[in-house]
Amino acid sequence: MTQDDTLDALRKRLAPAIADAAAFDGWSEEAVLAAAQALGVDPALARYAFADGPMAMIAAWIASIDAAIIAALPAAQLSNLPIRERIRRLVQARLDALTGREEALRRAMAIMAMPQNLPATARLGWSSADAMWRLAGDTAADYNHYTKRLTLGAIYTATLAIFANDTSEDHADTRAFLDRRIDGVMKFEKAKARFTAPREGTFSITRMLGRMRYPAR
Repeated sequence: MTQDDTLDALRKRLAPAIADAAAFDGWSEEAVLAAAQALGVDPALARYAFADGPMAMIAAWIASIDAAIIAALPAAQLSNLPIRERIRRLVQARLDALTGREEALRRAMAIMAMPQNLPATARLGWSSADAMWRLAGDTAADYNHYTKRLTLGAIYTATLAIFANDTSEDHADTRAFLDRRIDGVMKFEKAKARFTAPREGTFSITRMLGRMRYPAR
């Protein structure tokens, strides 16, 4: 195991406790030290692990959630469900992991929205969407590989914004919003499939992009 692997594991271990502290201290060194104390980690080592600041803390929190979802909802458990339900469960599982940490989420979203952090925020959003689609069993190799992740990323981001400020019982408003967004996307995808299905003997941009992504060997 390399030093980077060890630090990455430490970041994931500390991240949930940092999120708990961030509700009071913000995504700051104080939150890192509070997490280190709670988990019995050397404060100097914890500081070193998050020397890159708030975005490193937030990225580790997201990575810890990704890991938790993979453990809680393995692909085999989802394989017999309709694709709509797979996606709904995966997004809902992420929201469940955030429940009780809404203030930390609000503070994280404010940091992620800063202009200098937008490229990193976009990468984190893509990574989470990709993780969910892979768990859902997606094997698309054409342009759908990209459009699915962009679409899911947009759904998840919009749902997070609702969730962060949702005061309804058991986040009922968030659940209803998520269901409406997924339902709308599924209807669009069905309509799109009718218009983009390749006809025999005709040029297909789908096949071309698929070959570019996974060239023949």
